[in-house]
Amino acid sequence: MKALIFDVDGTLADTEDAHREAFNDAFAEAGFDWVWDRKLYKHLLSVTGGKQRIRFFLEENDPAFLERADIDDLIANLHKSKTGFYVARLQNGQVPLRPGIEALINECREKGMTIAIATTTTPVNVEALLKANLGEESLGWFTCIGDGGVVPVLKPEPDVYNWVLDRLGLEAGETLALEDSRNGLVACQRAHVPCLVVTNDYTQGQDFTGCLAEWESYEGVDLAKLQALYAQAA
Repeated sequence: MKALIFDVDGTLADTEDAHREAFNDAFAEAGFDWVWDRKLYKHLLSVTGGKQRIRFFLEENDPAFLERADIDDLIANLHKSKTGFYVARLQNGQVPLRPGIEALINECREKGMTIAIATTTTPVNVEALLKANLGEESLGWFTCIGDGGVVPVLKPEPDVYNWVLDRLGLEAGETLALEDSRNGLVACQRAHVPCLVVTNDYTQGQDFTGCLAEWESYEGVDLAKLQALYAQAA
């Protein structure tokens, strides 16, 4: 195992409620009466990408709305507004890292383990989360950051993992990915990257067949434990 590859939303931090509330703020600001509660949002998370998620919601709940001539611009503007509300929450300290994540990242740095990020979220979301929780310099701790802005197709397609592997100069089997969702796991499987799934409230109960292990928390997780899991699978 030569590198750990971290997902972001749901992995580095439990971000989904902050995303959901930011979507609702954006809808209200634009004058729409759409409200995404936790049950609905858990369903919508089957689709990756914020703009794609809005479109999916409309396909299921108001398909006629999608016939608007300005629909693409409207969805893009809603998503831009949502990002602003979400980043404000990050900057206000409302989205801490999951317990155990900071210690794991620090151990990787101390022991020379390469770390990278492979996510479908936008670059500004990644930067804001890292800076708010780990400081300005933390962006430089990761050898590469693959996000929703560097590949045209998001998870569950493997594009972002292939992009990260190419920049790391490593084979898929030389890495271990940390994910929280089925979409993330499937992306790993399609890229042939071994994957540990650590679930959260929004992803518990999903089908994680084929992952190396399914855990509920990062508390007490260190490099030795991850290396043992990797070696056992190999």
